[in-house]
Amino acid sequence: MVPAGAAWHAGGMKSWIVRFASLYVFNVLVLLLIGFLLPSVQVGWAALWAAVVLTAATIWLKPLVTRFFTRSAAKSAGQRTRTGEKLVQYGIVFVVELLVWALVVLASGVEVGGFFWGWLVPPLLLLVAWIVYDRVDDALEARTGRLYDRAHAGIRGPATSATPAAPSREEAIGREELRDGLTPEQRRMLDDLGKS
Repeated sequence: MVPAGAAWHAGGMKSWIVRFASLYVFNVLVLLLIGFLLPSVQVGWAALWAAVVLTAATIWLKPLVTRFFTRSAAKSAGQRTRTGEKLVQYGIVFVVELLVWALVVLASGVEVGGFFWGWLVPPLLLLVAWIVYDRVDDALEARTGRLYDRAHAGIRGPATSATPAAPSREEAIGREELRDGLTPEQRRMLDDLGKS
């Protein structure tokens, strides 16, 4: 019997791998597109490593930085108008995208020339790309999940159609306990009480 924690760990690990892989492929395409659209950004083969950095930053760093800036901005939210609050929210999103882009450029072989076209426009393109990804992520992650399952089945070998093994004594006791909440000793005590 597989412990519940191990089953969750395997399922949780699969979901993280699938999410990372699908976002990685998407980010490679986005980085290549940015390099194609903006002559001031040279991506090339660096897209493969830059996508690793971008994917990791998107999954783990971006939520933390966004939360930090949002909490900081919330302290003075009462002093702003509705329009001012929207502008602050958009500013936070842009600053987070800018930080993620800076991390990608500094930690990979992506080369940037020019302040406006190299540093300010790519974060806007990343923002548009992530809006698109948000629309297609379920389908993309489902497809990646199927590929993962196929690859995992290939590593383990073909599934056999053997009948499941009879449960061990411990499993049978555990199932009985789950059914009525009593251990075998408690069940015997209740049976003895019923007989007297």
